Amino acid sequence: MNRKKIYLVRHGQTDFNLKGVVQGSGIDAPINQTGRAQAQAFFDAYQQVHFDQIYHTALIRTKQSIAEFISRGTPTAALPELNEISWGDYEGTPMTPEENEYYKHMLHQWQEGNLDYAIAGGENPNQVADRISRGIEKILKGPGETILVCMHGRAMRIFLSLIFNYDLRYMDQFEHKNLCLYLLEQLPNGTFTLKKGNDIDHLKDLE
Repeated sequence: MNRKKIYLVRHGQTDFNLKGVVQGSGIDAPINQTGRAQAQAFFDAYQQVHFDQIYHTALIRTKQSIAEFISRGTPTAALPELNEISWGDYEGTPMTPEENEYYKHMLHQWQEGNLDYAIAGGENPNQVADRISRGIEKILKGPGETILVCMHGRAMRIFLSLIFNYDLRYMDQFEHKNLCLYLLEQLPNGTFTLKKGNDIDHLKDLE
């Protein structure tokens, strides 16, 4: 098996992000003007990297965020296994103070180890981890050594927890911003080391 170097990025900003509206796997929102600028800035900073394989989720915002890399003809595949968590009945709703309290209650449940707890109609972390594990397996067994992966905030936290074999209770340590970069390098023993985390240096000219 080839040792992998994974450039893992979150998608660029959408209007749902901008307005504080709950956006999960059931919301297929495109990136907005800021998101497109973030995507361009990331491409400008990393266009010299030769990616052997690209993966995005089944949601349009991830594909759009790395579109310039895809346009160069790099082999690309959609991995629905990496889709964002489903927030169920709360998708598409503004984050009101009441909703925020419910969200904090949910996070507390997860941090206490109740990883089967889900928002009404949505997925729980164990369910998301099961499918993301399948996505990781496809990436690790797939072609190439230098890999670009674009996905979503909560899903990234679970992805990184699985890659580093961390307890899902502590997934919130993996902070993220729109179009941030996590750079992961696989060691000879198969484990991964973190080279960059939530890195946004490539976005500094947009501030």
